[in-house]
Amino acid sequence: MTLSPSVRRRLSCAAALAAGAGVVLMPASAGTVRAEPAPPRAAAPPDPGLLHRDGVQLRPREGSPALPEDLSALSWLVADAGSGEVLAAHNAHVGLPPASTMKTLFALTALPRLPRAGTHTVTEAELADVGEGSSLVGLDAGRTYQVADLWKGVFLSSGNDAVHVLAAMNGGWAETAARMQARARALGARDTHVVSPDGYDAEGQVSSAYDLAVFGRAGLADPDFARYAALTDAPFPGDTDAEGRPSWTYGIENTNRLLTGEDGVGTYPGLIGIKNGYTSEAGYTLVTAARRDGRTLLATVMNPQRGGAFAVYEEARALLDWGFAAAGRVYPVGSLEPPRTRPSRALPQAGGPSAAASASPAQSHTGYAWPAALLAGAGVAGAALVRKVNRS
Repeated sequence: MTLSPSVRRRLSCAAALAAGAGVVLMPASAGTVRAEPAPPRAAAPPDPGLLHRDGVQLRPREGSPALPEDLSALSWLVADAGSGEVLAAHNAHVGLPPASTMKTLFALTALPRLPRAGTHTVTEAELADVGEGSSLVGLDAGRTYQVADLWKGVFLSSGNDAVHVLAAMNGGWAETAARMQARARALGARDTHVVSPDGYDAEGQVSSAYDLAVFGRAGLADPDFARYAALTDAPFPGDTDAEGRPSWTYGIENTNRLLTGEDGVGTYPGLIGIKNGYTSEAGYTLVTAARRDGRTLLATVMNPQRGGAFAVYEEARALLDWGFAAAGRVYPVGSLEPPRTRPSRALPQAGGPSAAASASPAQSHTGYAWPAALLAGAGVAGAALVRKVNRS
C-alpha cells in the first residue's frame, strides 16, 4: 500500500511523540500501525549520598519482598559480599560505639603484619592494661603460646587479653590504633575513629554499620581471618612448655550464637562468621555473613532497642533471610567499594597499610577474587581510655 505524503508526515510525528513516551512504533503493515513497549531502561546507579541520609534506604523493584518488621536496631545494613552492593540500610553512616566488632578491623590490620605461625611468651606488661570487666580467653604472663592460639582467643572468646598481646607484637597499643585508623581509611571506611583496638568503650571511639560491613567483607578475603571467624569451638592451652606445646587444654567457644546455636538462639544455615560484641555503651553489635546458593551476604546490626540480649541475632537473621529473598528484586542503594575503585567493581584485598601494592591477588573465602591495589590513608588515634564493661 502506498501512503500519501500527508499520512507519512502524520506517522512521522506520531513516531516522534511515541519515542518520547517510551513506545516503539513498528513499520506499517497491511494498513495497520502496531505499538510495542520499549525495552526497560537500566536502573540508574544509586546516589552516592543516599546512604548518608537518615532512616531506611531501599529501592524496591516489582515483586521485591517487604523488609522485616520490628527491626529496632539504631543502625543496620545488608549487602552482597561479592558485588559490594548494599541492598538496604538504616542509618548506615551513623557513628556508634562498635564494642568487640572493632576486633574485625584489628584483625584486618594485624594479621598481615604478624607471623602466621610461631610462638610468643606473654609478659606482665602486655596484660597490665586489660580493662576491668573485659572478655578474656585466659592468658597467663610467662606462658608461651602459639600465635594461632592467640588469634583463636580473639575470634572465639573475644579475648581482650589476646588483643593486648598481639597489639604489643604489632608495635604497641598506640601504633596499632594508628594503623587501624589508616587501614579503615584505605578501605573507604570514613565513619570509624579508633581509640581502643579491642573495642573497649573509649571516649570518641565509633564505627558504623557501613564501616563494619566493609571490614567484614575485607576480612573474608583473608583465608586465616575467614577460618578463625567460622570456628565454632577450639581447644585452648591451659599450660604449655617452652615451645608452646600444651600439657592440657580447655575448650573455648565462639560467642556468635548464630554460629553455635547457644542460649536458645538457632543456628543460621550457611553462616560463616564474623564477629559480635557487647559493651555497656554500645549495647549488642554484630557483623555477620552467610552463604547460600553461591551467594554471600553480609548483615550488620548495631544496638537493638527491643528484645533483650539476643535480639541482635534475630534481627540479623531476619535481614539475611530478606536479603536472600530479595536477590534481583531490589536496586542497590549504595556500594561497599572504596570510591577510588568503585568504577572497576574491584574487591579490596585484606592487607596492612604498609602492604606492597604489588601483592598478588588472594582468593576470598566467598569465592571471589580480591585484588591488591589500595592506597593507605592516614590517621592518629588517641591514647586515653575510658574503662567500661566489655563483654561479648
